[in-house]
Amino acid sequence: MAVHGGVLGKDHYEVLGVAEEASHEEIQRAYRRLARRHHPDANPGDAGAEERFKEISAAYEVLSDPVKRREYDQVRRSGHAAGGFDSGAGTFRVTVDDLGDLGGFGDLGDLGDLLGDLFGGRRPASGRQGHDLEARLDLSFEDAVFGVTTEVQARDTAGSTRSVRVRVPAGVEDGQRIRVAGLGGPGLDDGPPGDLYVTVRVAPHALFGRSGRDLTLTLPVTYPEAALGAEVKVPTLDGEPVTVRIPPGTPTGRTLRVRGRGVPRPGGHRGDLLVTIEVAVPQRLTSQQRAAVEAMAQAMDGSPRTHLEV
Repeated sequence: MAVHGGVLGKDHYEVLGVAEEASHEEIQRAYRRLARRHHPDANPGDAGAEERFKEISAAYEVLSDPVKRREYDQVRRSGHAAGGFDSGAGTFRVTVDDLGDLGGFGDLGDLGDLLGDLFGGRRPASGRQGHDLEARLDLSFEDAVFGVTTEVQARDTAGSTRSVRVRVPAGVEDGQRIRVAGLGGPGLDDGPPGDLYVTVRVAPHALFGRSGRDLTLTLPVTYPEAALGAEVKVPTLDGEPVTVRIPPGTPTGRTLRVRGRGVPRPGGHRGDLLVTIEVAVPQRLTSQQRAAVEAMAQAMDGSPRTHLEV
């Protein structure tokens, strides 16, 4: 009486064309070579190539994972020992005659139970977590600051892609890798799904920069505004300008803080907007402006370089 279960299917080593003792690097090289040759995109309309690509991907999925490969090798070798592994037919067959007299165990049950007997009562591991997926997401500066719901193209180890809708939290930074639990590949044998890892690239902004949870802005001011003090309107990333008070005698490089106009924080709080003053020096002067500057220079007392004099 034979039990047919299709546990092994086609021999994964034969599918990839590698020896049983092949190293991980050899398996990886074989997979990449075959995947490029048989990928559906390289063979449009060829159903045979598509089926071959699926076999290659399935073989690599098992042999590239040390745990899965070890379990596969155990089952595969047991099949050979019982004379029941047929790489040509692609099935794993176990017969009562092959196993000898097992003492009248009655109903054989499913193939998993029978394999448990073969391995001394230990059943192959089940409930494995699905593969993790990778994706890259290009965001605008505003979307990175305030968060966004968007779609990404997730790629698996076989090179296939699928569209996944994700919520990107507020405050994500350029180069950050976000883990989205449960949006990876499906689990095996009722196991949990894998995770999705999204690497974020943030485009620069024409006006604003960022320092952690604070936004930064360079504010050019005239010399009179810096010397005498002024109130100047500055833009915000929200779109609503705010008024910044520049104290008299403000030098270039001084930073003023506008609270609560930065990057959102967990709990509803936000970082600040840091406004750095840059005194603008005019490149050209009218005759009237030159006369005014010369008069001011004559009226100035002392030198800002006394500490440098030798």
